[in-house]
Amino acid sequence: MGVATASFLIFAAAQVGTPGPANMALMATGAAHGLRAALPFVAGVVVGKQIVIWPMGFGLLRLAEAAPGLFAALKWAAAAYICWLAWGIARSRLAQPGRAAAPPGFAAGLWVHPLNPKAWAMIATGFTAFTAPGTPPLQATATIAISLFIVQIVLHPVWTLGGDLIGRTVAGTSAERGVMIGLAVLTVASVGVVLLGGGT
Repeated sequence: MGVATASFLIFAAAQVGTPGPANMALMATGAAHGLRAALPFVAGVVVGKQIVIWPMGFGLLRLAEAAPGLFAALKWAAAAYICWLAWGIARSRLAQPGRAAAPPGFAAGLWVHPLNPKAWAMIATGFTAFTAPGTPPLQATATIAISLFIVQIVLHPVWTLGGDLIGRTVAGTSAERGVMIGLAVLTVASVGVVLLGGGT
């Protein structure tokens, strides 16, 4: 009994490291505000996944099987929230020296994964595909929670830094508006892929 931790870590790294609603929001925030200013948002995104993991480990998956409509509704609520973030991204301009900027904080980041269908699918896969039947819920949940926390604190800042580097390159140039709109479109597209079943 237990979790196939090494295999799950590889799976988690592949999922957390690839484009999705959370990573696109992190990259856009890094582009608009810089890595340092975006760190509270990054921390919120990391902690927010724990809000999903622990209830799922202690019975939410069984509830999902009994009430599938609840999770269908969650997907559309998630899409609305991520699209709202994307709208803010498209309208924002990159932070420049001497200009006040108000980056999203910890609380805004906290809601990204609870409203992210990719996160729910990833975590559900961890419990169903990498956990042996009969594994105590606390053991399974703690293993998945710690594994994802480690992967996130490594990879989420990388996406944010990537956005920061993009921002430094195009801030104040004619390409700035196009970059922000492009990031917003990619964010919305990543949600569409998940909703249409093309991504996890």
